[in-house]
Amino acid sequence: MYICICKAVTDGQIRSAVQEGVTSLSGLRQSLGCTGQCGKCGKHVKQIRDQVLQDLGTAAGDSTMSASALA
Repeated sequence: MYICICKAVTDGQIRSAVQEGVTSLSGLRQSLGCTGQCGKCGKHVKQIRDQVLQDLGTAAGDSTMSASALA
């Protein structure tokens, strides 16, 4: 789904960028162009970023728990 209509940025592109390490809103603006023109997508970009970071943290926590459970 398009999140930033001004720059034609999708939620998938935002998720991929965050998973690759672009975690700041300014970084997402620089790499994808979102939030840089009208700014109306900023709230949604932040929500997607936060969700991906939370999911990555949960996944990292799960693998850590699994490794400690095996030890």
